[in-house]
Amino acid sequence: MQRRGLLPALAFRHIKDLYPIFWSKSVEMANAIEDQRQHGSKQVTIQVSDWAGRATLDIIGLAVMGRDFNSVRDPNTEFHLVYQKPNMKPNLWTRLLILLSLLTFGFKMFFRLPTKWNRESKQAANYIRRYAQQIVEDTKERLIKGGHDRKDIASLLMSSGTFSEKNMVDQIITFLVAGHETTAASLQWAVYALCIHPEAQARLREEVRSQLTSLPDQTINAQAIDSLPYLNAFCDEVLRFYPPVPSTVREAGVDTSLAGTFIPKGTTLLILAGVTNLEEAHWGVDAAEFRPERWLARGRANSGGADSNYANLTFLAGSIGCIGKGFARSELLCLVAVLVSRFGIELENPEKKLEVVRAISAAPADGVIARLTSLE
Repeated sequence: MQRRGLLPALAFRHIKDLYPIFWSKSVEMANAIEDQRQHGSKQVTIQVSDWAGRATLDIIGLAVMGRDFNSVRDPNTEFHLVYQKPNMKPNLWTRLLILLSLLTFGFKMFFRLPTKWNRESKQAANYIRRYAQQIVEDTKERLIKGGHDRKDIASLLMSSGTFSEKNMVDQIITFLVAGHETTAASLQWAVYALCIHPEAQARLREEVRSQLTSLPDQTINAQAIDSLPYLNAFCDEVLRFYPPVPSTVREAGVDTSLAGTFIPKGTTLLILAGVTNLEEAHWGVDAAEFRPERWLARGRANSGGADSNYANLTFLAGSIGCIGKGFARSELLCLVAVLVSRFGIELENPEKKLEVVRAISAAPADGVIARLTSLE
């Protein structure tokens, strides 16, 4: 029921109205990065995860809640600092406790332990819930006074009358948690891919700069972005090749069978997007290659040549598919387009071995340390 109620707010007819938010915040991020340069230098070295996290948090704030957290301009804002606490890597002692809990009493038991990480996480969660509650109250008051001109998702959901205030708070928190870190991870992977595939970076820059740089920022809309075939192909390949959530868990709701194997109701199933997305049986002999061109072949713009809708599980598929796919993909398109049009991008240490860290999402362990050169 709740999923059905969310669908109108996340339909493309509404997502397209959010492109100006995606674009303007992407431009703001690029401007802030340029401001980090030393006097007289065209280069700056950044940790992409830092900027990606701040930009995507601001986008979620504006598009979902109608609030700008201003994290891009100032990483020390109260909301950004509080939100970061649960996402900080636990120390060795905490990680050992997590492992011990998993092997003995179960993961839920860990959260009952009086650790510093648990205390700070709970404090942050309570702060975020209070913030979301205030958003709901402010939105309700504004709508009562006739303020129906806003296009943020919270306003649309409340206007629909589908959700109670408590459900509204829960949905806002879900958007924040599910939509922030995953897209931030995807942007890290996109920058990493641009660095290790310079030919793709050059081709993408040529397309974006030739088609978009003549337009004033305020005219950048869904039609302008979606009409760039290589930008769309590149981002689709990033999402296929580097799924930000490479595995997820589901429970069988009824007795069923998979590939001839009986699966009783209640069985826990591990769905591996990181495996399925690279299966030669679905994608062909080049499945394990990063190749945006697969999305450009005639008739393949929506499939990349895959033989099934279930071959690409980055956003899952079917009745359990992620309803935020359009939002996340559109956001990534704008972020990548702005970065590649404004900067030449290379890894600070291209010889360094890639290591991946897995939490809510999977991302490069170092956050992608990249050297950006401002372009004329």
